[in-house]
Amino acid sequence: MNLAEPQSSATSQVSIRELMEVGAHFGHQTAKWNPKMRRYIHTSRNGVYIINLQKTVGYFKDALEMVKRIAASGQKVLFVGTKRQAREVIKEEADRCGQPYVTERWIGGCLTNFHTIKRSISVMKNLQKMEEEKTYGNRKKKEILMLNKHREKLELYYSGVKDLGDVPGAVFIIDPNREYIAVNEASTLNIPIIATLDTNCDPDMIDYPIPGNDDSMRAIKLYASKIADAVLEGAKQRAAHVQTLSPRTDAAPQGELERMSRKPKSAKKTEAGAAPTVSADDIVIERVAATPTPTEGEEA
Repeated sequence: MNLAEPQSSATSQVSIRELMEVGAHFGHQTAKWNPKMRRYIHTSRNGVYIINLQKTVGYFKDALEMVKRIAASGQKVLFVGTKRQAREVIKEEADRCGQPYVTERWIGGCLTNFHTIKRSISVMKNLQKMEEEKTYGNRKKKEILMLNKHREKLELYYSGVKDLGDVPGAVFIIDPNREYIAVNEASTLNIPIIATLDTNCDPDMIDYPIPGNDDSMRAIKLYASKIADAVLEGAKQRAAHVQTLSPRTDAAPQGELERMSRKPKSAKKTEAGAAPTVSADDIVIERVAATPTPTEGEEA
């Protein structure tokens, strides 16, 4: 995957001016707050809490450095934001840095029951392949409609995590109050949690807090873009490190290059005695019946 370049040359930096310009300092009304957020609050004005952006800058820098380390290690950062203001931004920034994301309702067990989620993703990919190649065989129109409906439902919830091969190295969450199931699952698995904290949030389970307004689209865009930039910088560091460790084939002796270019004998195809293979498409209907799909009333 070809990733974009960071939007800033100093991705691990964020300034008070940037935060103020997007209104990150505006909290909730004083009547709607969590006392545990007291240490992040500067003052109140006209019945609204004002967040201490000096502290936000310090905590934000810590979060960005951690994200760079995670990306440099080759692990994924899962972006989570299902509230209306966050969905488009989260998807855009996660796509930009090549990371998984959840923008629809969080599916219970997405982390703690990941092996089941992987099965659902596998079924989704098989159904997508059938749709692209029109390999429905002799299935009836009713069966095809059923498969397409199931595929669309799986795509709605799992498209953002289809390339997540394992549990992520960290999760980045907009509004942990709303995403409390994701917070609980990540905490259970000891996955580092980066989260925005408005004045009504509970900071206890958040490892890397970003105190700030989580209702403003402009503020959410700033948070997500900085995290994405940190991911890109970490990935760039990893690529540079891997390149320095790669052997130089141009310095190898000619005989060694010839040996390396030969195909191993085991690569030859066997023309007889090969065991018959079963296409995933042949069993996809049976797997559809056994695949868990989200329902409207589903909880964690």
